[in-house]
Amino acid sequence: MKPVILDVDTGLDDACALLLAARHPELDLKAVTCVGGNVGLDDVVVNTLTVLDAAGRSDVPVAAGAAVPLLQPVRAAPHVHGADGLGNLDWPRSTRTPGTGHAVELLRDVLRAAATSGELVTLIPLAPMTNIALLLRTYPDAAAGLREIVFMGGAAGIGNATASAEFNIWTDPEAAAIVLNAAAELGVSVTMYGLDVFYDVVISLEQARSLGGSPSAELARKLIEKRSELYGSDGASIGDGGAVCAVIDPAGLTTQSFPLRVELSGSWSRGRTIVDTRGSLDLGRDPHGPSPTVQVATAVDGARYADLWLSTVK
Repeated sequence: MKPVILDVDTGLDDACALLLAARHPELDLKAVTCVGGNVGLDDVVVNTLTVLDAAGRSDVPVAAGAAVPLLQPVRAAPHVHGADGLGNLDWPRSTRTPGTGHAVELLRDVLRAAATSGELVTLIPLAPMTNIALLLRTYPDAAAGLREIVFMGGAAGIGNATASAEFNIWTDPEAAAIVLNAAAELGVSVTMYGLDVFYDVVISLEQARSLGGSPSAELARKLIEKRSELYGSDGASIGDGGAVCAVIDPAGLTTQSFPLRVELSGSWSRGRTIVDTRGSLDLGRDPHGPSPTVQVATAVDGARYADLWLSTVK
C-alpha cells in the first residue's frame, strides 16, 4: 500500500478525490488536513468529514489548518461549488468534529513517524498550499518522511481564476512559491497536476447514474450530477481526483521536467505558474538564476483514470 496524506479545501472535486483515496485498496490514507479555499475553513472541515463518513472511513485523522492565505484574504468559489462547498446537495452533513490539533501539527507528526519507520508518504495537496508552506518552513525535518509531493494546481499556459492563474495557486501564490523553493532545498520530488490535464478525466452522466448501492457510490453519483448541472454538460471531470489517480497509477500520466516559478506580482499575472520550456543555453543566462524543477503533467489517459475512479467509488 502507498501511504498518502491529502490536504484539501473540500468542494465538489476534492470530494471526488477524497472518495477515491479513502476507498482504493492500494492507498493507506494516513490523514486529511483542511485549509480555507473553495469555501471557508469551517465548511471545508464539515465537508471533509461528510465525505469520509460516506466512504466508511471515520478512522482517518482530520485536522483544521489555515483559514486564510499567508498575505491576502481567502477568495471562495461558491459559483463553482455551491454556498456550502458540496453543491448544496441533499446529503446528511457529518456531526463529527476534527482533531483538536492544528493541521500543520498533524502533518508534522505523521511525517516524522514515516521518517522513523522508513514508510515514506506521498503528500497530495488539492488546495491552496498554505498548510504545506507553513509545515516545510516551520518543521523542515518533517520532509524526511516525504516520498514526493503531487499537487493539483497551476498550468503551463492557461488559467481559470484569471486568464493567467489557476485557482489554488492564485488563492495563495506566496505559499505555492514557498513550497516549490522548500521542496527543492529539501530534496523532495514535486509533480504538478495542473489545468493542462485537469479537465480530461470525465465521467459521463450515464456512467454516474449507474452508481449506487452504497453511500460512497450514491455520493459519487450526486457529485458528478451536480458538476454536470453547474457546467450544463452531459458529464463532468473528477478534477482533483485525477491527481489521486496519478499517485495510484502513474503510468496513466505523461510528465516532463521543467523549471517552475510562481508569479507574485503583476496586475494580470499574479499567481501564474511560469513553466520554463527554454533550452539549456537560455536557462543558463537567465538573470533570475535557477528555478525549482518539477515534473509537469502534460497529458493524461482520461479513459483509464475515469475507469479507475468509477471502479473504486462503486
